[in-house]
Amino acid sequence: MLLIVCLLPIHASNTEEKEAFNPGKFVVGHVTDNYSWHITKLGDSELSIPLLVIVKSQDRGWFAFCSSNLNEGAVYNGFKISDTEPYKNKVVETLTNGEVVRPTDISITKNVASLLISAILVLWIVLSLAHHYKKHPMSAPKGFLGAIEFVVIFVNDEVVKPCVGKDYKRYSPYLLTLFFFILINNLMGLIPVFPGGANVSGNLAITSVMAVCTFIVINLFGNKLYWKDIFWPEVPTWLKVPLPIMPFLELFGIFTKPVALMVRLFANMLAGHMIAMVFMAMIFIFGAISPLVGSGVSVFALFFAIFMNFLELLVCVIQAYVFTLLSSVFIGLSRMEEHAEH
Repeated sequence: MLLIVCLLPIHASNTEEKEAFNPGKFVVGHVTDNYSWHITKLGDSELSIPLLVIVKSQDRGWFAFCSSNLNEGAVYNGFKISDTEPYKNKVVETLTNGEVVRPTDISITKNVASLLISAILVLWIVLSLAHHYKKHPMSAPKGFLGAIEFVVIFVNDEVVKPCVGKDYKRYSPYLLTLFFFILINNLMGLIPVFPGGANVSGNLAITSVMAVCTFIVINLFGNKLYWKDIFWPEVPTWLKVPLPIMPFLELFGIFTKPVALMVRLFANMLAGHMIAMVFMAMIFIFGAISPLVGSGVSVFALFFAIFMNFLELLVCVIQAYVFTLLSSVFIGLSRMEEHAEH
């Protein structure tokens, strides 16, 4: 897989001085992207899996190397991970004149690796179900594949078909792929150990790409009536000429749809991860005050962290469902038919 995980042992870094617990760094560090995949901390050692850094220098061409070369502020071939703004926690390059700039960065980060793992899982699930029907065309699958078939039928018949309309089959592959891709990314984020734990759906860049895909499908395949209702809607004429008030609002609405999709998924998944991390951080905060108080708070925090994980499990399914539902509705609105005259 393009050496996503470098052919090196799991990296262990030692910290000579024990730093005070920083709750903000703890929470943000678990929900942001990284150039390595953190596993756990054993004493003063950080165990992590190095990933592949791929960058293009402004004047020296392309470089590919393991992220372990940049650990603990190290400089490798003129590249390092910045610890200051505006490029904090990003790979930067120091030019010969001393200027610090951002190179072209297409590295396999934690979120990118998790996306590829999720894509492989979606392909495996879909192809396994297709293989079953090819091998046993007259028998329904059982167990895990039977559950997947139930979900496919439910989403297709209860979401895609009624929302899109008569030509729903044209859009079912895209919408079903969207549903399973979001669902698997959400569920993988709940797994605390590798290959889970990445906050993929809580990354604005990733949700924006999915929203843009829906935006392209809506407007690329929208029919004449859809565009007519945007530029010449059925409202009183004074709302259209001389000032195109309603056409402007309708045109503005084209762009608010993907923004709503993007922000809804991003905000819900990010908030769920951060709340769970805040409860876990309470154990260390009160433990630093008093071991006795920390022990009492740990029971409370652990209970609520488990409760939030079960709640987030429900949210994972709901958010995948809502994103697919809204995408289906928006696509259906772009495929409107002429109203029957009575």
